[in-house]
Amino acid sequence: GRALAAAPPPPMSKLTASFRLTVGAGKASPQPPVGSALGQRGLNLMNFCKAFNDQTAQYIVGTPMQVQVRAFADRTFEFDVKTPRTSYFLKKAAGLEKGATTPGTQIAGRLSLKDIYEIAKVKYTDPQISRSMTLEGICRSIAAQCKSMGIVVYDPRQEKSS
Repeated sequence: GRALAAAPPPPMSKLTASFRLTVGAGKASPQPPVGSALGQRGLNLMNFCKAFNDQTAQYIVGTPMQVQVRAFADRTFEFDVKTPRTSYFLKKAAGLEKGATTPGTQIAGRLSLKDIYEIAKVKYTDPQISRSMTLEGICRSIAAQCKSMGIVVYDPRQEKSS
């Protein structure tokens, strides 16, 4: 039978475009930004939307997912879904709309080491990240990002209960 559009292209077809999109999990539809990005390259919108929504089914609907799309001359495509941005998880976990406007002096929120570890575990599922970083390295990177967003990281074991 005919191969699906999301299947890897035959070696004959050459790459014509590679682009990134941010699409809500389970929310890919022919509307912009998906429609305009894929439509102008002559790619099958419905095949992309169905495949993307299936791949992001385990995430909360609307979670902003980063997608790398590669389009080929024969109008087929392939794509990789990456984990949401770290800042998205940090703001969500700390219950914030945005980070501190003056990090260092202003405290926007607080997260425990356990929160950082949980976010790191999700980021670690992204093969591009886990290939180059250890779980501890990801935790350190996330803690550094917290500092730049004005989020205080605390260790619950070091805080005495009153």
